[in-house]
Amino acid sequence: MEPVRVVLAGAHGHGSSHLRNVRRLAEAGLVELAGVCDVRPVDDLPAGTAFSDDLTGLIERTGAEVTILCTPIHTHADLAERAMRAGTHLLLEKPPAATYADYLRIAETARRTGLACQVGFQSLGSEAIPAVRRMIAEGAIGRVVGIGAAGAWERPYSYYDRVPWAGRREVDGVPVVDGALTNPLAHATATALAVSGARVEDVEVELYRANAIESDDTSCVRLRMDDRTTVTVAVSLCADRRHEPYLIVHGERGRIRLTYTEDRVESGGTSIVHPRTGLLENLVAHLRDGAELLVPLERTAGFMRVLEAVRLAPPPLAIPDVFQEVGADRRVLPRIAEVTAASAERLALYSELRVPWTRPFPGTEGTAGDLPATVADPYGHTMSGDTTRRGEEQ
Repeated sequence: MEPVRVVLAGAHGHGSSHLRNVRRLAEAGLVELAGVCDVRPVDDLPAGTAFSDDLTGLIERTGAEVTILCTPIHTHADLAERAMRAGTHLLLEKPPAATYADYLRIAETARRTGLACQVGFQSLGSEAIPAVRRMIAEGAIGRVVGIGAAGAWERPYSYYDRVPWAGRREVDGVPVVDGALTNPLAHATATALAVSGARVEDVEVELYRANAIESDDTSCVRLRMDDRTTVTVAVSLCADRRHEPYLIVHGERGRIRLTYTEDRVESGGTSIVHPRTGLLENLVAHLRDGAELLVPLERTAGFMRVLEAVRLAPPPLAIPDVFQEVGADRRVLPRIAEVTAASAERLALYSELRVPWTRPFPGTEGTAGDLPATVADPYGHTMSGDTTRRGEEQ
């Protein structure tokens, strides 16, 4: 088979990992790096690789079959449309879009063009997820009552200075939604929803920030699913160190723990690490052999429902310095990893755990936001006018 010709849009930051992966797959003969699109020069590109800041022109000039799109969140919808209209399939970095409306726009373009759109939630390429779902189906832990996800990472001040849109809810009036839940720890929600397999009916949101940013660096959500189970996700970027994020599937007769960054499934005293398929490799197999996509765009509808609730929620509640360890290079919320763990254990929001910084402080009061009027998407999901709530309002 001829290698799949690929262009990469966005080669700096996280895009550099895509560039390394393309080079690896090129050595294996699966792909060929036809071009790179960026607004800044990129060093050490392979000889013969085209470079341009015009994505449409680059695709047309190189005859690329696939575009890897790893650009700022708020540019995804426009560039995804351009790439597919120019005739390429798409590997779209997560989150797919900054708004649910933009997500639907990408979905409509994919439908009209008939091109594949795979979303870069790498954890969904793991065989650990179907393994957990098989365990549930076989009754290993009895009836599932809920899934709790927890993630606590650390990020220095420089993390929010690296690009103009980092830690922003909007840039020049355009939604960005670059918060802990929706970008760096987005896999926690996406993986929990993949394990659940149910549809999101209601969303409760609590957003907080220790850093001087617009978006959340510490947040949680609770989802009511259409199978009457509950999914909670509690995350923070203000831990003292990186703690591997995980899910706990709570059953009536036991539980399953999935550490999704390690593809590790633990239950009943056993621990198994499962293999993972790369999403670009899967997309190539889809184009050449008809393999089923692991993360087609429609599989991320539930995640986008959560992102939309976060976007429409009131601004994050500022956490006073008295509850933090304010260092020279970062802010730390003491014991935040224990707090996220307690949320996953109890399927509870931060406010329900009586964490002291969840109560309102002078000047931080706000009112709850509502999701938009009911909107149907191409995949049969429905967004109803559910209410998003903050901790101080419960």
